[in-house]
Amino acid sequence: MQLLRRGDSGRAVGEVRTTLRRFGLLPAPHPNVVEDHFDAGVEQAVRAFQQRRGLITDGIVGAATYRAMHEASFTLGDRMLALMISAPMTGDDVTMLQERLLELGFDPGRPGGVFDERTEAALRAFQREYGLVPDGLCGPATLRSLKQLGRKVTGGRPHLLREQELLREAGPRMRGKRIVVDPGHGGMDRGVASGDVTEAALMWDLGRRLVGRMTATGMEAMLSRREDTCPAEAERAEFANNAGADLVLSLHTDAGRSMHAQGLATFHFGNGSGATSTVGEALAGLIQRELLTRTAMLDCWSQARTWELLRLTRMPAVRIEIGYLTNMGDRRMLLSPEFRDVVAEGILVGVKRLYLLGQNDQPTGTFTFSDVLARELERGGAQAI
Repeated sequence: MQLLRRGDSGRAVGEVRTTLRRFGLLPAPHPNVVEDHFDAGVEQAVRAFQQRRGLITDGIVGAATYRAMHEASFTLGDRMLALMISAPMTGDDVTMLQERLLELGFDPGRPGGVFDERTEAALRAFQREYGLVPDGLCGPATLRSLKQLGRKVTGGRPHLLREQELLREAGPRMRGKRIVVDPGHGGMDRGVASGDVTEAALMWDLGRRLVGRMTATGMEAMLSRREDTCPAEAERAEFANNAGADLVLSLHTDAGRSMHAQGLATFHFGNGSGATSTVGEALAGLIQRELLTRTAMLDCWSQARTWELLRLTRMPAVRIEIGYLTNMGDRRMLLSPEFRDVVAEGILVGVKRLYLLGQNDQPTGTFTFSDVLARELERGGAQAI
């Protein structure tokens, strides 16, 4: 797909300008002037749109930004919505449908803007309850009923309440929790490279260390890929969904144009307009704090994004960007097996803290792998008695 950036011209740029104007991000065009140039004003508008949609704010119109612009152009009622297995329908109208179903007490899952099987099941349930033909199609009759009915769920965002309740019901034990560990890139895609050091190899090693520790605690931990493969993000999300995972942890490093770019960041799902994963956000913050305390890396914060792995997973997912291979200090740490052990322990402890829900906790950075194992053995013994 063609990338558009400042300095480009042509019909595609004109279409982007028209789209941005429709979103109120560009002023009205000058009469009798053909606007097909990607100038500083367009770049600023693209950045504003990207920030609003939880994308990387680079001012470049690539595949993710094209997709987001297309999805943002739909509102509920613009088209018939239905389940398409081979190419699922996506858009803001799907998000609006999911949010409306949640308000009425039905469960389409997180309102991520993808019309999937869970959304169809919730829509059919709504149609049956309200005397409509349960065909799973959101057409004129269904739309009229959706608009006429008042909300049943009050006092908070329904999906957030469901996520929190599921977390509470899961209990504090690690045993039985199913975790997908997703080492970034793989196969022929080596990711960020610095000399003979690659992101894919480092994250594969880190992923194996993390899976080993999680398995020792009784968790069902699995890798999303083999060492010689690189599934697309949508395929990784599908793997986690099919596995019935409780959490997804995606491991990456970063790169910067400047050799001074450095630090640690975590990411969770959030689209900038209210749809978010409250448990994902909590887990991202816990992992961020644990790793900062243990590694003394620069804090690049925990942030919301709409990347496919975060958006398409039905369970909370967190992406962890551990340092910059283009920074000498971060690179030196990442090359150390001992450092990768520290990171694996910090991530594991972050997950444990999530399930503890603040009970019987201890200060950040002081929880160890041995502590986690000891607590699991204590709880196992207590339950056996």
